[in-house]
Amino acid sequence: MSNLFILLLVPIIAAIVLFFIKQSSTAKWTALVFALLQAGLTLPFLCGFEPNAAIQFEQNWVWIASLGVHFHIGLDGISLPMVLLTNGLIPLIVLTTFSKAYKGNFYGLVSFMQAGLLLVFLALDAFSFYVGWEIALIPIYFICALWGSGDRIKVNLKFFIYTFFGSLLMLIGIIYLYKQVPSNNFEWTSFVALDLSETTQRWIFWAFFIAFAIKIPIFPFHTWQPDTYTNAPAAGTMLLAGIMLKMGVYGLIRWLLPIAPFGVVAYSQVVMVLCVIGIVYASIIAFKQQDAKRLIAYSSIAHVGLISAGVVSWHEEGVQGAIIQMVNHGISVVGLFFIIDILEDRTGTRLLGEQGGLAAPFPKLATVFLIILMGAVGLPLTNGFIGEFLLLKGVYDYGVWFAVFGGLTLILGAVYMLRFYQKSMLGTLTLRPILGGDIRGAEVLVLVVIVFFTLFLGILPNSILKLSEASVVNLLNQIKF
Repeated sequence: MSNLFILLLVPIIAAIVLFFIKQSSTAKWTALVFALLQAGLTLPFLCGFEPNAAIQFEQNWVWIASLGVHFHIGLDGISLPMVLLTNGLIPLIVLTTFSKAYKGNFYGLVSFMQAGLLLVFLALDAFSFYVGWEIALIPIYFICALWGSGDRIKVNLKFFIYTFFGSLLMLIGIIYLYKQVPSNNFEWTSFVALDLSETTQRWIFWAFFIAFAIKIPIFPFHTWQPDTYTNAPAAGTMLLAGIMLKMGVYGLIRWLLPIAPFGVVAYSQVVMVLCVIGIVYASIIAFKQQDAKRLIAYSSIAHVGLISAGVVSWHEEGVQGAIIQMVNHGISVVGLFFIIDILEDRTGTRLLGEQGGLAAPFPKLATVFLIILMGAVGLPLTNGFIGEFLLLKGVYDYGVWFAVFGGLTLILGAVYMLRFYQKSMLGTLTLRPILGGDIRGAEVLVLVVIVFFTLFLGILPNSILKLSEASVVNLLNQIKF
């Protein structure tokens, strides 16, 4: 049987090796080899996975016996799509940096972050989950602070304070739950089995929800996000938007729903209102943005607002939609941020008012850009369509008016995304000097892979949905009231 621990071990080994590599070309190729190895090692788990509700490939070792801490990891239909997303995107993100002069320390931080992200998605013990949650934060802080632009130190300090505050609240909740378990352990199953009073569940809900809402982020906990995304290096923004924010949504599904169901029911309308406000607010702000990177940052807030609404809708379609849309959003947003990085390299600017007519010198880029953009706005037969459909179905079953206002993300998203394309690709070619030609080499490879999955998941969404269906149904059925 496949050993799940290897998926955590390989990126840690990679990080150690990469930290000693000083030459840029050697570092990027070494990072790519390790990332592809990790992606390859993920395939046996996908092929051997049985699409049922059971925890599979489970491993459980005593970690700190005196405290009842176990290193307990496993896969089910909820975590497997997140593992596939993480290990699938990391090689692409590494490839996007091949035109940069990053050394081994940069790629070492990326690999170390990958290990933390995977531990979050695999952990079945709250202590291990929290360790992974914090491990993932440290590398991305240094990636953004050391290789970012603008007022990056101030911006990343705000990001760190926000996320650390949320983590502290969650830690308080975890310690309280640990104390309530008769055998004093941190097991996910023990936490779910607790018979907590409605009052207790209400404050447990906020302790966990705020931590997850900051990471996602959900309005009004989003204020760190636009500045951080804008000032981070392109690869850092891809890590944040493509993978890291999924930690928060995953936490809602894995931990919050089953542990504090009364709290979720009590405050679901509040969360729905916050999500809808975030959708409309972020979409309107995105429409007014001139900086392309900032536009996609606000777009991301709108998209994850709908994903979070689907989770708290408490319907199968909503949760299923959230899982597949996390995968779809990760693919699309990495593609969009990479395209923005390419355009900035070629034109020297991200400002839409200074671009225009770029489809003429960059026909290949214009083509893949249009396909990825269509996926982002949810055009039928692209990856974003089925996820948004399921999310809106789940939100509609919860409340019609929430679906009406939540559905504005489709209309407004199409408006600001098409404006983005029109301002950059169409119209008259600006007089700004164009550096280099159309996409080539690693750029073509990355964007073709993203286009492939944009179309593949649009045509065959069941490739993801069938993995998670049984686990989602089981989760919703076993929640106790």
